[in-house]
Order: sequence, then C-alpha cells, then structure tokens
Amino acid sequence: MPRQSPRTDTDGKLRKLGDAIRAARYEIGMSQEALADASGIDRSHMGKIERGERNVSVLNVARVADALNVSIASLMASAGL
Repeated sequence: MPRQSPRTDTDGKLRKLGDAIRAARYEIGMSQEALADASGIDRSHMGKIERGERNVSVLNVARVADALNVSIASLMASAGL
C-alpha cells in the first residue's frame, strides 16, 4: 500500500488530531503561540499541525500533550484514534 502524504490523508486522521489539539488548547485558554512555545515547536508549524497539514512525530505529540497537561492517550481518544 502506498504511503499517504498529509495532503492525501483521506480518512482525516491528521485533521482529527489537529482538531483535538486545538480543542484541548481552547479548553484551557491557551493561545497557539503559547502552546508552540511550551512544546518547543515553531508557531507556524503548530498551526499546520492543528489544520492537519503536517504529519506530526510521536515525540512532538508527547511534547504537545505535556504542554496541554493531558496524556497522549486522552489526546488520541479525543481525536477518535
């Protein structure tokens, strides 16, 4: 089976994860810039993650989850993954 790029994420997994990250961020009243800073990720890259335009590494998912004070498992569950 050929690998899918973020642009061919036909089942929307990247978008779902991005939506879950954004929802968790909104829930605690954190700006995208603050989340990016706390995660050690460039703000523009964080925006692309939230829009499902980037295939985020497990390490960066862990950094984002830590910055949001949630577990990776709960973040994935929120995304339906």
